[in-house]
Amino acid sequence: MPSPSFLAFDLGATSGRAILGRLETSHLHTKELYRFANGMLPVREHLHWDIFRLLEEIKKGLAISAQEARITSFAIDTWGVDFGLLDQDGTILGMPFAYRDSHTQGAMEGFFNLIPRKNIYNLTGIQFLPFNSLFQLHAMKRDKSSVLKEARDLLFMPDLFHYFLTGEKKTEFTFATTSQLYNPRKRDWEDELFDTLGVSKSLMQEIVQPGSLIGKLDNKIAQRLGLRDVPVVAVASHDTGSAVASVPAQGQDWAFISSGTWSLMGIEIEDPIIDDLALRLNFTNEGGVEGTFRFLKNITGLWLVQKCREAWETKKKFSYDQLMAMAQEAKSFRFFIDPDWEGFLNPADMPETVQHYCVRTKQELPRSPAEFVRGICESLALKYRVVLD
Repeated sequence: MPSPSFLAFDLGATSGRAILGRLETSHLHTKELYRFANGMLPVREHLHWDIFRLLEEIKKGLAISAQEARITSFAIDTWGVDFGLLDQDGTILGMPFAYRDSHTQGAMEGFFNLIPRKNIYNLTGIQFLPFNSLFQLHAMKRDKSSVLKEARDLLFMPDLFHYFLTGEKKTEFTFATTSQLYNPRKRDWEDELFDTLGVSKSLMQEIVQPGSLIGKLDNKIAQRLGLRDVPVVAVASHDTGSAVASVPAQGQDWAFISSGTWSLMGIEIEDPIIDDLALRLNFTNEGGVEGTFRFLKNITGLWLVQKCREAWETKKKFSYDQLMAMAQEAKSFRFFIDPDWEGFLNPADMPETVQHYCVRTKQELPRSPAEFVRGICESLALKYRVVLD
């Protein structure tokens, strides 16, 4: 009998990949089958996710897997908070907003006028970030969004792909917790927040645990891709939830850093920590595998390097390996930044913004790519130390 084979799709803000896993003699062997680019799509001064292109990339990954192995099941995880809306016929109402889009500007502060910050934290235990699903919904309601008026279902990013591929509408636990719409004590969507939003809770889906069966791959899609009706299983569909589930640590005395576009740093616990100190330090309680919680802080991560690299591409293209090698040769401790300064969320020119920060804080200005990358990485390392302490 052939070894069981599983296919995992991991979609990040800048790239996605399809990974084949095989269980052989109690060991999991993995192989990257397919990798594709992702990025925010500018459309009339807003930033969206090209959900249809991403769906086609997933289908390509499925077709490639059909040539490699007989897939037992497959699963999808993505970045957090973002969602799409469906109308009463199940048709998606436009492309989902990307979390760095400016439509949420002022939404978080405006929502605090309706319900105090402390009350929201006591209900959700989630870190306050301006792009949380709660504030995205409030921005749409504030702006009298016609899309929101027509909506009958809200599906988060992995939910959308599940729906397109199986026809089933469900939300997985770890992703639900990222939204700041979920109450971890009640283990359900929080009525008070939906009442305050003026949005019906009926938009939301049944919450299922990691390991639950979502459905089977649609027959027509399966036949077109050379597959059978493969089961689609809910993993920890928030990518950090899956990343932390894979940490090879034992016992209680350990912390994690999951570093990508964002850096997520924290610990895994059995019950959420929701108190005044956690609120003051702005820590979050996100769901994990087997009902655990990740008590962590979101830190702006390698987004800073990504945006610098993007700005430099007009003059010269650098690989990440080149940038890191150059940074190792640069002089240390020339400048420091707070990676979470609001100006770094989505500036038009990241190197210029880093220099502006240095001017404001009376520091030496970085000039070369090596100096920028060295300073950013050192600043991230120091931020990790602060969060750990």
